Amino acid sequence: MPYAVLGLITLALWVYCLIDIITCPDAGIRHLPKMGWLIVVILIPTVGALLWLFVGRPVREIAPRSNTRFTEYDRPGRHIAQNPDDDAEFLRGLRERAEQQRREARRQQEQRGEEQ
Repeated sequence: MPYAVLGLITLALWVYCLIDIITCPDAGIRHLPKMGWLIVVILIPTVGALLWLFVGRPVREIAPRSNTRFTEYDRPGRHIAQNPDDDAEFLRGLRERAEQQRREARRQQEQRGEEQ
């Protein structure tokens, strides 16, 4: 029984490492190319999997925690509008769209009145 548990743990580690290698971006993998790590883990399952975890796996950068749950706002270079009142073109587009929607609503209302 203990050998079966050890075998299942080894199999789970091996499968986890294979999936991890396949899904990792090529740019982050260390020391060998992705295909090289796949060959190492397949040919030497336990040792290769441990090598992948400790030597080849990409180092995850720890981002500073912010109060927001949405990581897309943490991207550098992202344009964030400071004050919508400062963007005259944006406001003009909003007014035009609102007027267009009002005209469409009036047209639909008149159309319904004619049908009845």
